[in-house]
Amino acid sequence: MYEVELKVEADHARVRSALEAAGAAPVDYVRQVDTYYDAPHREFAETDEALRLREETELDGDGQPVETTTKMTYKGPLVEQASKTREEHETAVDDPDAAAGILDGLGFEPAATVAKERERFELDGYTVTLDQVEGLGSFVEVDREGAESEIERLRAGAQALLRDLGLDPADQIRTSYLGLLLAGDT
Repeated sequence: MYEVELKVEADHARVRSALEAAGAAPVDYVRQVDTYYDAPHREFAETDEALRLREETELDGDGQPVETTTKMTYKGPLVEQASKTREEHETAVDDPDAAAGILDGLGFEPAATVAKERERFELDGYTVTLDQVEGLGSFVEVDREGAESEIERLRAGAQALLRDLGLDPADQIRTSYLGLLLAGDT
């Protein structure tokens, strides 16, 4: 499965108004803390891959925690220049401490943490996410999963949706939040 994603920096108030006008359906509001790992056998920064444990806490309307889940995700290298599309594999984790222990035992080391609050909406079959990323700012992501044969069509749809929300697809940022945070450390 491939995730086709376009991300731009944007003012959330303006985009939220456009989402409401377009009839977008609110999905959820969550806090995510992503711990990224370095591999002992290759440099993920060089291969453009990522391995992470994500702790996601669903928040109620007042921002209070409701439920927390954890997932492990592998993201492959970007597969095209026109979007942030990559192969992705993800699975639920019942015991986050055990999963971290397994990774540690295999020589994987925590590299960095990315924390963000996300407000997600569904519109025209796409997920539109308003991200507030600690240390970076406000972003909007439009994404959808599909088969490799659908990448071009899904990218074009995501670009059209960004334009409908008053955003310019040409402002797309292909660097991950992790990459943006690490670039700020230099």
